[in-house]
Amino acid sequence: MLKKIFGMISLGCDKNRVDGERLLGEIVRHGCTLTDDLSEAQVLIVNTCAFLNSAREESISAILEGNGYRSGALEKIVVTGCLPEKFIGELYPALTEADVFLGVKDFSELFPALERSYREGIRINAVGTGSGMRPERLVSTMPHLKYLKIADGCFNHCTYCLIPRIRGKYVSYPMEELVEEARSLGETDELVLVAQDVTRYGEDGGENKLTELLKKISKLDNICHIRLLYCYPEAITDGLIEEIAENPKIIKYLDIPLQHCENRILRLMGRRGSKEEYLALFAKLRERIHGIALRTTFIAGFPTETEEEHVSLLGFLGEAKFENCGFFAYSREQDTPAYRLKGQIPAPTKKRWVRELYKKQAEVSAEKLRAYVGKELSVICDGIDYEKSCFVGRAYFQAYEIDGCVYFTAPKAEEGKRYLVTVERADAYDLYGVSCGTNGEKGEL
Repeated sequence: MLKKIFGMISLGCDKNRVDGERLLGEIVRHGCTLTDDLSEAQVLIVNTCAFLNSAREESISAILEGNGYRSGALEKIVVTGCLPEKFIGELYPALTEADVFLGVKDFSELFPALERSYREGIRINAVGTGSGMRPERLVSTMPHLKYLKIADGCFNHCTYCLIPRIRGKYVSYPMEELVEEARSLGETDELVLVAQDVTRYGEDGGENKLTELLKKISKLDNICHIRLLYCYPEAITDGLIEEIAENPKIIKYLDIPLQHCENRILRLMGRRGSKEEYLALFAKLRERIHGIALRTTFIAGFPTETEEEHVSLLGFLGEAKFENCGFFAYSREQDTPAYRLKGQIPAPTKKRWVRELYKKQAEVSAEKLRAYVGKELSVICDGIDYEKSCFVGRAYFQAYEIDGCVYFTAPKAEEGKRYLVTVERADAYDLYGVSCGTNGEKGEL
């Protein structure tokens, strides 16, 4: 049996991270060693993203840079994830630096393909040959924060998006397996539920079962808090709202990707809902869920978008007043319906619009954050920021790696524990304060 030292570079979203953790679990199960020092790795796995052209470029660059370790210990490079899943036809003959290619569901083929590559001295294309099994994960995040991927694929039909062509149709993972996986993760302060569309859980089987899943996971003693990411607006039901409002374990935070506010652009994007329906939803959420924090993302420069529609989106930010927002310039992707649309927006215009959107949202966020100055917040400590010489953590309205942080001083603080922080100042993204004590045994939000 193959006994090698493995290193990994994992790119892209948190859903891809979970897939990478399953590969790490396979490596450990086969009795092999893991290293964070890539110069020590004999086998390098590059877990790729292919959602946008920029992500594909980043993935290729990581593979080429990894190939530089061939002069040392490195013997084989395994390329896995979305890039080979979608583009293996052009990738395999061109990317000769890679020895083994795996798709998004080929966990079971990691070692058979590697062993064959070693034994026969050849490159292996194993994309699409896996059994579909989901091996036990080796968690790569901080001990107090873990992700639970509840489904794969997507059956929305957004005209700009490659995900359905890469990941296929939406498939919910069995509820019993998810509950057992959550239990197996051990003591977890924050469990983050992720999927391309969390709110569609169970619908591929004929019935939405997200609320039922939330109830079952909430009964686990090892799970303290649950955060929901990627909730599509039209699928946020009254039942889900009630569960979030009344379940003390569910963090009062929703990531609701909108992509635009103008109805004409939304129709061209293949998005459901309208500006009026979105605003009504936000009003309902804020009325029924005390203190709910809302996050969203927008695409700037979709084909045919006008300056007037961009200005309207700027106004929408001021009206909706999201706690956090992300903005992306539209990326023209082949094999998507939007690729064929006339009226493509010049890159300089898209970049300007993104800058203007970020500037407007910074004003909204700064106003929101200033309201916390002088108040106490429950903050989960994520570690130490050595550049700022203080501890760093997050309040409930801040998701890990995508929102701002709370920087605080304290006589002592431990990673994974919650602290009451008195906020002393704020900027457009972060809060700064001082803590004098912990926030209870379980860390109430």
